[in-house]
Amino acid sequence: MSDIYESAANTLGLFSSPCLTKVELRLTCKGISDRDALSKPDPCIVLNMKSHGQWMEVDRTEVIRSCVNPTYSKVFTLDFYFEEVQRLRFELYDINSGGHNGLKEADFLGSVECTLGQIISQRKLSKALLRPGGTVGRAIITITAEELTGNDDYIELSFSARKLDDKDFFSKSDPFLEIYRLNDDATLQLVYRTETVMNNLNPVWKTFKVSLNSLCSGDHERKLQCTVWDWDSNGKHDYIGEFEASFNEMRGAIDGRQVQWPCINPKYKVKKKNYKNSGIVILNQCKIIKMHSFLDYIMGGCQIQFTVAIDFTASNGDPRNSCSLHYIHPYQPNEYLKALVAVGEICQDYDSDKMFPAFGFGAQIPPDYRVSHDFAVNFNEDNPECAGIQGVVEAYQACLPKLQLYGPTNIAPIIQKVAHSASQEVHTKEAMQYFILLILTDGVITDMSDTREAIVQASHLPMSVIIVGVGNADFSDMQMLDGDDGILRSPKGEPVLRDIVQFVPFRNFKHASPSALAKSVLAEVPNQVVDYYNSRGIKPKVPNQYQSSRQFGP
Repeated sequence: MSDIYESAANTLGLFSSPCLTKVELRLTCKGISDRDALSKPDPCIVLNMKSHGQWMEVDRTEVIRSCVNPTYSKVFTLDFYFEEVQRLRFELYDINSGGHNGLKEADFLGSVECTLGQIISQRKLSKALLRPGGTVGRAIITITAEELTGNDDYIELSFSARKLDDKDFFSKSDPFLEIYRLNDDATLQLVYRTETVMNNLNPVWKTFKVSLNSLCSGDHERKLQCTVWDWDSNGKHDYIGEFEASFNEMRGAIDGRQVQWPCINPKYKVKKKNYKNSGIVILNQCKIIKMHSFLDYIMGGCQIQFTVAIDFTASNGDPRNSCSLHYIHPYQPNEYLKALVAVGEICQDYDSDKMFPAFGFGAQIPPDYRVSHDFAVNFNEDNPECAGIQGVVEAYQACLPKLQLYGPTNIAPIIQKVAHSASQEVHTKEAMQYFILLILTDGVITDMSDTREAIVQASHLPMSVIIVGVGNADFSDMQMLDGDDGILRSPKGEPVLRDIVQFVPFRNFKHASPSALAKSVLAEVPNQVVDYYNSRGIKPKVPNQYQSSRQFGP
């Protein structure tokens, strides 16, 4: 049995590549053509990265309404690996303002391809948009790169304003605020653009968060230019006024005091004798958020609690048949084993007791051969844990002859089971245990509605879900569980609090380089761990020795 385990590990050749640095990318676009003669485009740029022959969405900008020359405030943060060619594709879309299906109803305007290395070496890369059909368009996308160095802290800011100038005839102004950083070369870099508050001369903008690096490059005295605009639907926004600030000035709002700036329109100041200002902008709160890293939490004693769930539905085929996805070859591991070892090998390094719960679903189990969707693979419901990844492999092989493969493919019960354990961790208010559920399945799930509900609830817990599709089924419906292409919602319309699901088909990695599957499915986990604890204000513990203890709920 250990031969198969070693064979799977050797086949995947597991290793990890250290990240050299983190890079922030900012985007502008000029000269977007009007596809609709009656209105200007509502452009959005989607960033894709090539991973083992497949383009995977990384992130997307905000949508800017009625604009042919957008400057985006969204910042893409990427890990840069010097020894890898990281291919990027920036896709430009005109978003249908009335549509609710994201890119499915959007007009694709074209794309630009380059490598992250090219952007970093030039610092600012401008390329013409390649339109559908391969022709070069007039639109130019400019990507600016900045290395994240030193302080990774974030700043939370809450702005409001009062008595702004009214720029509209039949209603009040619709104000929004833009913050620009003055660079060393005297150029201005957009840091953040607030939402628009409609019909209001005393707006209160939503609290937002920016990195200290983005705001002022770590220079607390660096000049910030802040401009207030009156939004117009045709994209020709009316200028209300501006003021200069610095992070040091903003720090005055840290202890609950307000910091205020008069909003000045220079033309009015020259023309009007009694002109005072065009309103007052108020910073109600400035909060410094210490951003801890994944390693901070791991070294502080946070354990990764790894659980595996295996699909034993009849669609896998009779395990005694060599065509079955569950067939046990004496020397060649099947896809279930390869995926299990690839992901488990990485996770087990972050779990001190190396004991992993393993469950099955979709089979009739002894003694009464009832269908179960969350049975222990070792048939010990009181203690479903196996000793190490090799123990999981052995339990998997031992259970196959005792099962009757059946169906349907329901995964909500196993998500709920692990979520029950994760919910116990929430009450500790400490970064002690984070749960990763690996689901290996050969087909499209049949309880999609219950699964969506389970994932939305789990998004509030210290938990991530990795789904690996085994075999050659059509997994297109599974992509909706992975929040990369829009926001996953429960059947009642409740959105996920954070993206916790990663789905990949194993077939994409059959002929890929060593460790490709593990790298792909686990890439988002460190950020998911950090996002969960940082969002709840939970700090890492001081490095110490902790014992792992878990109880699995009904």
